[in-house]
Amino acid sequence: MPSTPPIIVASEDRDRLSPLLASAGSEVAASLLAELERAEIVPLAEVPYDVVVMESELEYEVVGTRQRRRLQLVFPRDADSDAGRVSVLAPLGCALLGLRVGQRIDWEMPGGMRTLRVVAVDRSPVAVAG
Repeated sequence: MPSTPPIIVASEDRDRLSPLLASAGSEVAASLLAELERAEIVPLAEVPYDVVVMESELEYEVVGTRQRRRLQLVFPRDADSDAGRVSVLAPLGCALLGLRVGQRIDWEMPGGMRTLRVVAVDRSPVAVAG
């Protein structure tokens, strides 16, 4: 059974994501909606700095392969895979939202189930200005 660690989502992020989910109509949108429904929702100012929020930069590891990647979690309109900006409506982005450094999640990705672990989160003012 896939792991689903507790997650924290900023109320501001939830409010900006909700309209996108109503119009997206994809499996990933349904997964993101389920994640938002199970999340602890708190104001951004109260979200710990080691939690992945929208516009934050992070590093994650694929457990098992030890492959690491840095990216920025963004809204769909800002996505650019070449620049490392991953949409929250992509399977990877949806999986990472709300996780803390050190947490793992099993997530269905293109190519099969993967276990992801958050290694680092950067929520510098530039990262959270969105």
